[in-house]
Amino acid sequence: MNAAKRREIFRRFHEDNPTPTTELVYSTPFELLISVILSAQATDVGVNKATAKLFPVANTPEAIYALGVAGLSEYIKSIGLFNSKAKNVIETCRLLIEKHHSQVPDNREALEALPGVGRKTANVVLNTAFRHATMAVDTHIFRVSNRTQIAPGKNVLEVERKLVKLVPKEYLLDAHHWLILHGRYVCKARKPLCSSCRIEDLCEYKHKTSND
Repeated sequence: MNAAKRREIFRRFHEDNPTPTTELVYSTPFELLISVILSAQATDVGVNKATAKLFPVANTPEAIYALGVAGLSEYIKSIGLFNSKAKNVIETCRLLIEKHHSQVPDNREALEALPGVGRKTANVVLNTAFRHATMAVDTHIFRVSNRTQIAPGKNVLEVERKLVKLVPKEYLLDAHHWLILHGRYVCKARKPLCSSCRIEDLCEYKHKTSND
């Protein structure tokens, strides 16, 4: 895909949704961090239902740590893999208290040292909470980048690096959210909604579909 097409794609995304954000519900960087840890192999809707009960009771490292694994599990048991996630969250809270003055660090190395936080989670927190120009490549972004040919790659790291390099700089901060939303609601895994897609004329996917 050439640079002019790519720029027009993101211009349209911006025109349609100038201030995109995550669908996770949060009010602080810490709440976002916990929500993203919980969202692994789970839906944002499911996570939001659990945190709607959890955060009014405990939304600081100290408060969640005080719940313990068993106490936290009661709030998040509707989410997949809740046992291992509870252990990771409790340990993350301990490390935030002991090493970071109960604040979420705004650098990749410190974030990735926390249990349950990999590169994708760190990128989400850095981008959404701290407005770093990072690209968190999930299954939606990986699919959209390859299918449209915006930034094709064999693995998530290759796609991430290509997107950071190729997305026009003025759109890079918000590109992560636009691509996720596009993959979630339009460029779906089983059958993309090509005939109602805003960028259908620019996309280089060879097997476009009708919505019938």
